[in-house]
Amino acid sequence: MGPKLTLRPLILNGAECIALQFAPDKITEGLVRRIPKVKWSQPHRCWYLPMTPEAYRKAHNLLANEVAWEETALRQYGERRKAIMATYPQKDGVLKPATIANSPAWQLSDHNLSELVRFVQQIKLQAYSNSTLTTYRNELLQLMKLLKKRAIDSLTADDMRRYMVYCMEKEGISEQTAHSRINAIKFYFEQVLGRDKFFWEIPRPKKPVLLPKVLGERELERLFVAAGTLKHKAILFTAYSAGLRVSEVVGLRLADIDSDRMQILVAQSKGKKDRYVGLSVLLLDILRAYIRHSSPRPQVFLFEGPVAGTPLSARTAQHVFNEAKKAAGIRKQVSFHALRHSFATHLLEKGIDIKYIKDLLGHFQIRTTERYLHVKRQDLIQIVNPLDELYRNKTFRL
Repeated sequence: MGPKLTLRPLILNGAECIALQFAPDKITEGLVRRIPKVKWSQPHRCWYLPMTPEAYRKAHNLLANEVAWEETALRQYGERRKAIMATYPQKDGVLKPATIANSPAWQLSDHNLSELVRFVQQIKLQAYSNSTLTTYRNELLQLMKLLKKRAIDSLTADDMRRYMVYCMEKEGISEQTAHSRINAIKFYFEQVLGRDKFFWEIPRPKKPVLLPKVLGERELERLFVAAGTLKHKAILFTAYSAGLRVSEVVGLRLADIDSDRMQILVAQSKGKKDRYVGLSVLLLDILRAYIRHSSPRPQVFLFEGPVAGTPLSARTAQHVFNEAKKAAGIRKQVSFHALRHSFATHLLEKGIDIKYIKDLLGHFQIRTTERYLHVKRQDLIQIVNPLDELYRNKTFRL
């Protein structure tokens, strides 16, 4: 048997690599140098390879019979990495190596990591949204990090009460975060462990009543003018004219725009609900101009990202809004969601019945079993779109 060669995981410049470690030996070094794509890292004082199946296979085929091949650390890293990957939403299937390497899940005990995997699997089985999955996962992780080696399933109701007091008093989390954290922990103990609901007698903090932040009509005009490109203008107009969430805007498909019936289908939005909203006459003109001047033209989604046929990310849409807000000189502390709040507020101000606005926004009340009213096409047509009202007797130049 030849000299010992140990393979270990190495994160280098944000990329996952395989470090090749061995005692100083010219013969072994000569063998290692023959590996395709092998490089030397001066800071780490070792040779390394890209962490890919192809690079590993070539190195193994070349050296496995020449050295004492030791890959226990690499194999353990791979197994733990696979478990951590399983705790992310499906849309995050391709993660940056640095994201994986810096995940708090690495700090967990083997038992608690396996419980986190079970937790996420149950959320996926119950078809919760990726947003809810991410929130619940992150909130449960906060508890697991504090536990260190203690098993999470050994906690009692008294433990959880003390933990929530700690979160509120020591960490200073908001009431909204406290509710999310309680919901995540409640889901784990009830849905994953099957604990009785009486286990949860933890008082919930009252949520503060926050008024929605809206933009005035003049501010909206400045925002739309300040938006950089025709695509950016179309994104903002779509959000405001239909009262859509950012996730709904980037999730729109070309087929969802029905110019014959002057409707937009918002499919599988929050709460897995489909709904129709009215299509503004002005928005239709803007969308047609945007598509006509796009190169390449969108193929599947109304607003596509760098890869054809894939949607624009919500983060990019948020950035579009922030840049337009900055360019328009709007100082209010508002996010993309303010377009949705503004849509609803402006309709209310124009005397539209709140039950119609409720349906247009896709709101529903969890505490009741009443199915919320669905707006008929005739109602959609009768409601004057706030975007068309904003530009009544005006010309918007693209």
